[in-house]
Amino acid sequence: MENFFHLKDNKTTPMTEVMAGLTTFFAMSYILFVNPQVLSQTGMPAQAVFLATIIASAVGTLVMGLFANVPYALAPGMGLNAFFTYTVVFALGFSWQEALALVFICGVINILITVTKIRKLIIVAIPETIQHAIGGGIGVFVAYIGIKNAGFLQFTSEASSINTINGQPLKAGALTLKHGVESVVSNGGIVPALVNFTQAGALLALIGLIIMVILNVKKVPGAILIGILLTTIIGIPMGVTNLHLSAANSFSSTFASLQTTFGAAFSAKGMGSLFTSPDKIAL
Repeated sequence: MENFFHLKDNKTTPMTEVMAGLTTFFAMSYILFVNPQVLSQTGMPAQAVFLATIIASAVGTLVMGLFANVPYALAPGMGLNAFFTYTVVFALGFSWQEALALVFICGVINILITVTKIRKLIIVAIPETIQHAIGGGIGVFVAYIGIKNAGFLQFTSEASSINTINGQPLKAGALTLKHGVESVVSNGGIVPALVNFTQAGALLALIGLIIMVILNVKKVPGAILIGILLTTIIGIPMGVTNLHLSAANSFSSTFASLQTTFGAAFSAKGMGSLFTSPDKIAL
């Protein structure tokens, strides 16, 4: 171990590295719960995403440690999964299979620009102020999505401004909403406002947010993960946390659901659909 990792040269010990690894794991393990929740909104099986997140994080971290020999842990990022769901799939209209194909293409491009040092030239060419603004913008974007999904906001719109509901044109007297409102497209006049926090879901989200802020201020290791677990427990008496475990949540079904996503980027609905539809070819 000493010959491979050069612990003495780096002024560290095995116990220090183990504790650092555990601290890093607790700090980032929240992504195991959040990533499936975000990506499953596109139609991807949540259990498959959960298992894929674990596998990708484990493999990526092992590669960094065993081949690059650096103490970096890799896992899916919140900014990218939010961009995948809310921009690529929801806003641009790609299916999740096509979006995965785009991710693969972007990965190949990133490898090429990294090997040829173009990536470094691009980073150097971007002014430092814009670099900070990009990071801040991604943070605000992710925060907005969290606030919206937590039910902190409610949106009102004038009927005259609404174009479509659930993808159908708004026609007085001819609109039926059998399954509720899933999407509303308006040409303006939408006013956001805070809710009154009378709904259990929004109130629980606020409690969880306060817990995480306090734990982060106190610099408690794994503050976000602890906050998620405590919020889940608090949600039981509030009737928000669903404790029902169906057969669909079994261990075997989790691996079975992975088959529906593994290689989906190269399927007919992924890469095939992406390059056969002229309106979906990304340029």
